[in-house]
Amino acid sequence: MKTYKVPSKRFSRLQILLFLFIPLLLNSCGYNQMVSKEEAVGGQWANVETAYQRRADLIPNLVSTVKGYAQFEQETLLGVVEARSKATGVQVNADKLDEASIQKFQESQAALSGALSRLLVVVEKYPDLKANQNFLELQSQLEGTENRISVERRRFNELVQDYNAYIRKFPNNLISGMFGFEKKGYFKADAGSDKAPKVEF
Repeated sequence: MKTYKVPSKRFSRLQILLFLFIPLLLNSCGYNQMVSKEEAVGGQWANVETAYQRRADLIPNLVSTVKGYAQFEQETLLGVVEARSKATGVQVNADKLDEASIQKFQESQAALSGALSRLLVVVEKYPDLKANQNFLELQSQLEGTENRISVERRRFNELVQDYNAYIRKFPNNLISGMFGFEKKGYFKADAGSDKAPKVEF
């Protein structure tokens, strides 16, 4: 009768050392820091999106309030509605925050900012609308939201700068390339848009 040896499940000393050494190596080479910094960028991107979504949510109420004034320019309102639709249709995956994705998102939001600015300029011709309590409240909320967008974008750029610099420094660049940590894109100021749109009356 043949007997079979059961393979030993014991690990060699070398395997145990490698098993213990690899996590220490990844930690000391900056891998864990890269993960943390990339997560921070992704979390801040969510804050940016939330601020822009807040603005998009205010627009239907703003348009509804303005629409009540029969003589108000329909073309201007339509421009705002269409720009909002396009802006909310551009989604950027937090895992793909490259230059091209950020630029596409920024362009759609800039078009909406332009449409809102034109709307607020036209409102100047309507003193009754400017005195409307609902409109004044929406204007105040919109102004606060524009400020919040500016703050969140600035914070996003700071975290991206920190992350990009970290993955490009030696020897981190060796590890970042090996594990697919890629450079993230920045928000860039549009020409003449170093301030939030003016929404005061």
